[in-house]
Amino acid sequence: MEQARSLFPPQQAMGLMTDFYELTMAAGYFSLDHNPKAVFEAFARTLPQNRHFLLLAGLEQAVHYLLNIRFGKEQIDWLKQQEVFKNVRKEFWEYLAEFKFTGDLWAVPEGTPVFANEPLVRLEGSLLECQLFETYLLTTLNIQTLVATKAARVCNAAKGRPVVDFGARRAHGPHAGILAARASYIGGCIGTSNVYAANVLNIRPIGTQAHSWIMSFDTEQQAFEAYAEVFPDNAICLIDTYDTIEGAKRAAKLKNKLKAVRLDSGDLVKQSKQVRKILDEAGLADVKIIASSDLNEYTITEMLDRGAPIDFFGVGTDMVTSKDAPALSIVYKLVAMEKDSRMIPVRKFSSDKATFGGIKQIFRKYDDKGNFKEDIVGLAEEDIAGEALLKQIISKGKLIIDLPGLDAIRSYAQTQLKLLPKHLFDLRGNAFYPVILSDRLIEYNKQPNEQGG
Repeated sequence: MEQARSLFPPQQAMGLMTDFYELTMAAGYFSLDHNPKAVFEAFARTLPQNRHFLLLAGLEQAVHYLLNIRFGKEQIDWLKQQEVFKNVRKEFWEYLAEFKFTGDLWAVPEGTPVFANEPLVRLEGSLLECQLFETYLLTTLNIQTLVATKAARVCNAAKGRPVVDFGARRAHGPHAGILAARASYIGGCIGTSNVYAANVLNIRPIGTQAHSWIMSFDTEQQAFEAYAEVFPDNAICLIDTYDTIEGAKRAAKLKNKLKAVRLDSGDLVKQSKQVRKILDEAGLADVKIIASSDLNEYTITEMLDRGAPIDFFGVGTDMVTSKDAPALSIVYKLVAMEKDSRMIPVRKFSSDKATFGGIKQIFRKYDDKGNFKEDIVGLAEEDIAGEALLKQIISKGKLIIDLPGLDAIRSYAQTQLKLLPKHLFDLRGNAFYPVILSDRLIEYNKQPNEQGG
């Protein structure tokens, strides 16, 4: 059975990868013997601007955290030194030293398109242990879902042309770059420039050359020939260091050694047309044109609509930061708790942040062509027609399914994206997909609230 893999911290430090209030609440629950069975759900409150779906990603890292979180002696000793914990029962530190997740995890499979106000992940266990996972769960789901969604839009705009993640240097830190490479691959990219991500995730590494290579030689022609000498089967020339048209003519002199040229500045539509003509006239119709330079789904769509003969796109900053919509609002809320030997719904009534209580499930319906038709969010116990999206992954702290590899997740995601109604790929506006609350869920939440008194 394949285990989820860690991308960063040593196991004994994993318990500290959280917000401080998660630990103060945990200490409080323990000290007060207030630790009933509880259920938490993660969901997106809203979709980012101009997004009409989300492509769920990041679950594998969340699963790894749940299965491997530990508090080492050094980390516990550090916590003990914090002033806020001075009145905590000493047994709490013994509890942390032996801590392991013993609950259940249900989740929508990675690579599934989802929508606002749908339960994406559900944790069932003690109040204390479920509370501890909020921060890590949200950070890995938020960043990877955000980037996977952006990548899906970019790849859709490319209309079948390959897209590569060029964003390692623009991500919000090295670790974010690794997660972004993973998420963009799920979203449809064929490779990444991030070497560590390519190595640890078994993604194809892709790169060409920088302007510094060209500038380090006496002439541009010499730079091209030198590169082709070292990489005779992968000669890709960056042709816009000085003059793009002259650069294309010089690259064409490599003849059958030349595999592709890259444009990284200027009017990419105009230049790509000029370069294509130069290459074709030199008998190099098979040589590809690669474009980079602050690309996104909007610029790619515009360029292709204007007839740019570009074969391949390298996309960096805008994709790995989701620059036009750089944050996602997946939240993690308590929805049910045991009281007097029964589970009761728990919900918030806060203005603009109200929640629905109860243990929920998503039931997805399809039209006669097999495309997504509508989703119904109902109580997990309901018998509603449609595919139940949340699947159990962990039972009593043990992994009970074989986790899919990254290639399988990517393949599943690409299949799922084809089932989305086409208008959900619109680049702007508020395209609609029906997410309906079941009558029983609505009635269930009309019960008198047992909290807040």
